[in-house]
Amino acid sequence: MTARQLALDLTIAPSLTRADFVVGEANRLALAMLDRWPDWPRPGLVLHGPEGAGKTHLVHLWLTRAGGERVDAAALAGSEAAAPAARPLAVEDVDRGVDEAALLHLYNRAMEAGTGLVLTGRMPPAAWPIRLPDLRSRLLALPTAAVAAPDDTLLRAVLAKLFADRQLKVDDRVLAYLPTRMERSYAAARGLVAAIDRAALAAHREVNLALASAVLRGEMEE
Repeated sequence: MTARQLALDLTIAPSLTRADFVVGEANRLALAMLDRWPDWPRPGLVLHGPEGAGKTHLVHLWLTRAGGERVDAAALAGSEAAAPAARPLAVEDVDRGVDEAALLHLYNRAMEAGTGLVLTGRMPPAAWPIRLPDLRSRLLALPTAAVAAPDDTLLRAVLAKLFADRQLKVDDRVLAYLPTRMERSYAAARGLVAAIDRAALAAHREVNLALASAVLRGEMEE
């Protein structure tokens, strides 16, 4: 077994560094707003966009720069929210369900401390299933930044970066073909590149248009 095969047997975790973030029209404004911290109109910001649009990567970039920490909305408990907001905090997937009283306490403490609070969801706050009136009014008052699904140009750049990370030489025709036929998300791009890599290794073939097309159609064994 070669060194490359040994490397591919390992789980490749997505890199969330600034260098790995590909900027395009779908995410440019959201990134610019996060980069303005702490010079925000208010100490909080809502980041919204479809699943797989790169919200978590953006949150990671902000937390790294701000020295903060991340919490899943489903894991937010009253005891955590009661603690002083000593540093910036990001609460992800608020629209999937959250302890509303805990989030309200956390919000109030973050606003008082001015440390910074980023909330994420798939849709704008007006569409979140929040029943607590005080919390809902506060969320609606926050500035928002939308992240759209990547367009063909951005998706092509993302795919090129993912292939390069795996040291795979890919024909330009592959990069032109895949974005128009695959799911438009960063998660789908990572999964597809990994599947193409495994298929190429199993078949002892280079990554070309025929192989990529076969993987996309589910015709190649990995």
